[in-house]
Amino acid sequence: MFRRFIREEPEESYAESIQRLRTALSESDAVIIGAGSGLSTAAGYTYSGQRFNRYFSDFAEKYHIRDMYSGGFYPFPDMETFWAWWSRHIWVNRYAPIPNDTYDRLFNLVKDKDYFVLTTNVDHCFQRSGFDKKRLFYTQGDYGLLQSINPRGASAHMTYDNEEICRSMLLAQGFEIGEDKELIIPEGAQIKMKIPRELVPHCPDDGELMTVNLRSGDDFVEDKGWHQAAERYGDFLAEHGIRAQGFFTRDSRAKVNRAYKGKVLFLEVGVGGNTPGIVKYSFWEMTKERPDAIYVCLNNGEACAPGDIRKKSICINGDFGEIIDQLS
Repeated sequence: MFRRFIREEPEESYAESIQRLRTALSESDAVIIGAGSGLSTAAGYTYSGQRFNRYFSDFAEKYHIRDMYSGGFYPFPDMETFWAWWSRHIWVNRYAPIPNDTYDRLFNLVKDKDYFVLTTNVDHCFQRSGFDKKRLFYTQGDYGLLQSINPRGASAHMTYDNEEICRSMLLAQGFEIGEDKELIIPEGAQIKMKIPRELVPHCPDDGELMTVNLRSGDDFVEDKGWHQAAERYGDFLAEHGIRAQGFFTRDSRAKVNRAYKGKVLFLEVGVGGNTPGIVKYSFWEMTKERPDAIYVCLNNGEACAPGDIRKKSICINGDFGEIIDQLS
């Protein structure tokens, strides 16, 4: 199906690409942002190195875990240890201050545009940086939500906020939490690697153990908010005359036929090859369908576009923070 999508080398310089992107942003009537993990990496959400060692050095020493990503799959010996890990993981990637202002600067680029965000990121940085929550679709879940490990019956479509329970777990381990929600290790403190058994979360609707609402299998809960966001995304596309399979309601299908014909910019930022069908492939297809659309791929080393939309594409390899600086 995607054999025709062939990587091509850029035909213009970095400076020329930046200028073309600046012009495209200025002239666009709508901007559809597709964001992947590379954007959050640019915002300082590194999963290894100093940031990992600061909060997980005890887990690294005992279980030989080397980064937050692999730690998320580690078979911990009990739920008390599992939630000691995950309460830290959730807090530093969802509630603690965002490491830098990359998301704020992206918002400043599009805040006066008609925009929508489609993202596989689960750190909630868009909403925390000023983006309108009704213009966001988090397809893969949210670090800030829990769900039953066996959703059924009353829990089948339910998710549950986790900020307060995670706070309790962290305090029980010996951490402190600042007014800005920074996770603090008190001087001389001996941080525990288990939480009390009574803090292990159980679903209030079915009594099962709980897990984080992240898409990793067939048990991922797409709750009411998820479906409302999907419908808003479908409606947004339809209002701009774009047909996208899987996101249409009956109303949005009708809107395509009476949509105004403005210029649409598909802005893909930091999307890799793990889940290309959600953002990358769909952006390629919609750019091909829409004659006046422009596809932009910003990536630190993997910026490319298929041959059949290459003349309508702007591909820039580089650090996203630096690219924003050039555009501001």
